[in-house]
Amino acid sequence: MEFNLADLFESVADAVPEREALICEDKRVTYAELDERASRLAHAMQKAGIGQGDHVGLYMYNGTEYIEGVLAAFKIRAVAININFRYVEEELYYLFDNADLVGLIHHQQFGPRIAAIAKRLPALKTFFAVKDGSDADCSAIGSLNYEEELANASPERDFAPRSAADVYILYTGGTTGMPKGVMWRQEDLFFAALMGGNPFGAPPERPEQVGENAAANQVFTALPAAPLMHGAAQWATLIFLFSGGKIVLTTGTGFDAEAIWKLVEKEKVQSMAIVGDAMGRPLADALDKPGVSYDTSSLISIGSGGATYSEGVKAQLKKHLPNILLLDSFGGSEGGNQGRGVEATKGQAGPRFQNDGTSAVLDENMKPLPPGTGEIGMLARKGRIPIGYYKDETKTAEVFVEADGTRWVIAGDMATIEADGTITLLGRGSNCINTGGEKVFPEEVEAALRSHEAVFDAIVVGVPDERFGERVAAVVAPREGTEPTLEQLAGHCRKHVAGYKLPRELHIVDTIQRQPSGKPDYKWAKAIALGEAVTTAGGAS
Repeated sequence: MEFNLADLFESVADAVPEREALICEDKRVTYAELDERASRLAHAMQKAGIGQGDHVGLYMYNGTEYIEGVLAAFKIRAVAININFRYVEEELYYLFDNADLVGLIHHQQFGPRIAAIAKRLPALKTFFAVKDGSDADCSAIGSLNYEEELANASPERDFAPRSAADVYILYTGGTTGMPKGVMWRQEDLFFAALMGGNPFGAPPERPEQVGENAAANQVFTALPAAPLMHGAAQWATLIFLFSGGKIVLTTGTGFDAEAIWKLVEKEKVQSMAIVGDAMGRPLADALDKPGVSYDTSSLISIGSGGATYSEGVKAQLKKHLPNILLLDSFGGSEGGNQGRGVEATKGQAGPRFQNDGTSAVLDENMKPLPPGTGEIGMLARKGRIPIGYYKDETKTAEVFVEADGTRWVIAGDMATIEADGTITLLGRGSNCINTGGEKVFPEEVEAALRSHEAVFDAIVVGVPDERFGERVAAVVAPREGTEPTLEQLAGHCRKHVAGYKLPRELHIVDTIQRQPSGKPDYKWAKAIALGEAVTTAGGAS
């Protein structure tokens, strides 16, 4: 037995078969049931011609079927690909094509949207439709009925041997503005993302320890608040599954803070995983509402990944939950978990985290900077890191760099290393906008804006937002004789990009300033966005 994710899950299912694994609305699934359903789905996928190394998309909202799809892919050494359900047709086409999908598990309501692009994707031939209460017609793509296929498939674990080197891919926003698939060896991800089955102790030395630890662990109930299409929620779910814990899944298409507090009360949730202020502020605001009362006595911790809490939101949550731990986890799709946050001090330049010895701050010559000098460099991590980006050798060479015999991942964060070895993050080295944990790259929004008949030129930047960390602001030079409004441009962009990428502010200028090279001058654009009058959906301010 190796550190293979399917093998490890099966060992946990054997160790604690009667424990509840997943809870989603009225559905409660034990480890034995989850393992059997994943095995049945794996056989159904094999019957459809899907096998080792093939890529299968998961185009769904949260549900037990999402985790079944992940585990089924692991079982047959296929690769599950996360699909952002907010994407519009052209974004979906890019991702389906870039990921080389041969199969897709989807909620029924997405059938027509898939059909609109499926003819352009000849390799994508197999579809499993999960009923969702809609009456969407999936006949154009010939979707198989998910539950019927499971019912007719074998529950046996008669699969071929697996490997620690089996591939896991997580699609995330890439540095060119389009999503990129980060490829991991499963064993490396297991350790880098702290999936060791013992969240508060040492990692296992033997694969067999994972099942043994699960049987010895007390049941711990966790609620990942983000959608499973995001790495933060998917990894948190796997962490607790390998621990023999109980995972409570949220449902719906948006973030509902009141519904989450009701789930905490109903299921006696002990740990919640969120994405920074985008989720932390609504959760705190829900507790602030007059007359509301939730039983949160079971809650021990709220951890944030993908974005950090602001001190204001921490204070707001602490007012209502004085005894819980508010934890920031630092890391990402390309680096795994790099450390836990350190309590902020007055005058701190940015969020700070503990260094487990795998992270460093490198200078321009790829040499680690000494602690305590205050010098700014590139945040890097060594050790168990990804293979690279799927089908992108150029970007892989830029981000995964070898120097003096050590291979580093350098994702673009700038940082300093303090005298005590902790690392202070200073921000992205690129122009990436982080809005509520979602990555928005200016180039794709700019392209959408420039396709509007009234736009001559445009630059997109991020500006501070109390709830989401940053929001998208557009600096636009209109064509002569036109006066585009924010509503018009946002409506136009909605046809090309997901809703969270839409501009929330509009700044009209006569001419877009560019650098001598012809590249957009983002520093100038941000100064415009921060210092001039802002046109918002509600009028001028």
